[in-house]
Amino acid sequence: MKSNLPMLPEQADGGFAAKVSSALLDLVSTRPESAREPALKPAHAAHAAGQEAARKAALAAGSLALPPGPLGWLTILPELLTVWRIQRQVVADIAALYGRTADLGREQMLYCLFRHTAAQAVRDLAVRVGERLVIQPVSAKVLQIIGNKIGVKLSEKLLQKTVARWVPLAGAAAVSAYAFYDTQKVARTAIELFEGMAKAPRQP
Repeated sequence: MKSNLPMLPEQADGGFAAKVSSALLDLVSTRPESAREPALKPAHAAHAAGQEAARKAALAAGSLALPPGPLGWLTILPELLTVWRIQRQVVADIAALYGRTADLGREQMLYCLFRHTAAQAVRDLAVRVGERLVIQPVSAKVLQIIGNKIGVKLSEKLLQKTVARWVPLAGAAAVSAYAFYDTQKVARTAIELFEGMAKAPRQP
């Protein structure tokens, strides 16, 4: 079961970057439910959840990257989606561990997922208040613009890495290692965000 957040306008087709943008915006339009309960030591539990998710992402990405050559190209978007779903779930789990599920919206999800890979694209979502980050709500149009920027940025990076698809096993190992690292970064961003929220007074 998933709790639906307001959907974004559908993007027009057009190239790999547009497909990536459309996929990621669709992904953040829903918030997965979490079975996690608020923890007494959320930072410790969140770190463990991040490591578990990183291992899952590495296994999934490595398996999908096994086909070499042209077949490998066909697995790029499915691999991205699979890893993003794992990462989306760990962000939801970390929010739950901090007791902040209600504060997890599209903007927070997008920021956690892509801050480390497309920092310039998501920078306008966050403002620093004292020692903590505050994610600002934005319109669907602005979020779509941010999604487009992320799509272009990720597509550029993927084109640089697709040579790995032509090297069986070695390529899969590299993809797996990157998915592990990438998921760890997502978890750390989520911990930083929700740790700051936990230290802030709740709004009445």
